[in-house]
Amino acid sequence: MMQNDSILERYGENLTANKYLVNPAVARDKELKELVMVLLTPEKSAVLVGKPGIGKTAIVEGLAYRMQMGDMPNALKGYSVYKISTPSLVGNHGGENKVMALVEELKTKDKIILFIDEIHMLMGASNQGPMDLANMFKESLSRGSVKLVGATTVDEYERYILRDKAFVRRFEKIDIAEPTQEMCVQILMRTVPKIEVQTGVKLAYTDFIKENIMKFIVNMTSEYKRVYEISSRYPDIALVVLRQAFSAALYDNQEKVGFKHIYEAIKSTKAVYPDVIKKELVVFKEMFKDELAMEGVVVEIPQ
Repeated sequence: MMQNDSILERYGENLTANKYLVNPAVARDKELKELVMVLLTPEKSAVLVGKPGIGKTAIVEGLAYRMQMGDMPNALKGYSVYKISTPSLVGNHGGENKVMALVEELKTKDKIILFIDEIHMLMGASNQGPMDLANMFKESLSRGSVKLVGATTVDEYERYILRDKAFVRRFEKIDIAEPTQEMCVQILMRTVPKIEVQTGVKLAYTDFIKENIMKFIVNMTSEYKRVYEISSRYPDIALVVLRQAFSAALYDNQEKVGFKHIYEAIKSTKAVYPDVIKKELVVFKEMFKDELAMEGVVVEIPQ
């Protein structure tokens, strides 16, 4: 297969070639070790199962990061981690043919860890019914040259995967639990440097104030979850609010995020319902009253 015809290159992203400022898998050492242990097991692959937005992809990016750092058992050193865009691969027409072409291409590859997000989509890519993924990849897996990591939600796992006995036999399920509030604060703190590089804007406060800002954002999104009993999108909702603060600073052509921009992000976010925002603005106004006064920011509570 010519390079230009490579399914892996066309629909995949080499995560081990990306630049990481910090380990993306913050506070996920247990899950990452579990993933590595499965990948070290002959003819076994892993499927990460958890609610949407809780960091399944970040765990695989953490694997790629550790590959870059050389922090990996010798048996896995030299592997490249590729993330496949499943919707692009199976979307429109010819999904089954593209999957088959990928399988054939992998037979010629060495030291590849293939990450298939939304892996349940591949199991419905055939016009003839569910595809036998476990057997399709069997040759590459048995050689040990290719290892697979899938990811899906709890609902999709139970709906599409659990009834496929061959898949369940060859894919070790790794449950990814929702991060605690403390873990979410760590995730936000560790994500700030990445957003600063992406935007060119700094969150130039002391670590103490930064951590309090992150705690407020996490508590606000936690209250949103509690009130509406929603299924988790932790820490996605908190990250949305944090990024919106940086966007507000960019809009003002500022090089630093101020409390004006944090306030703007809180009151205007669409990720949290207005009644929760109203309640949390009262907390924000009291919690950061000194900083708000120093920067001349007036917080108005909606009626």
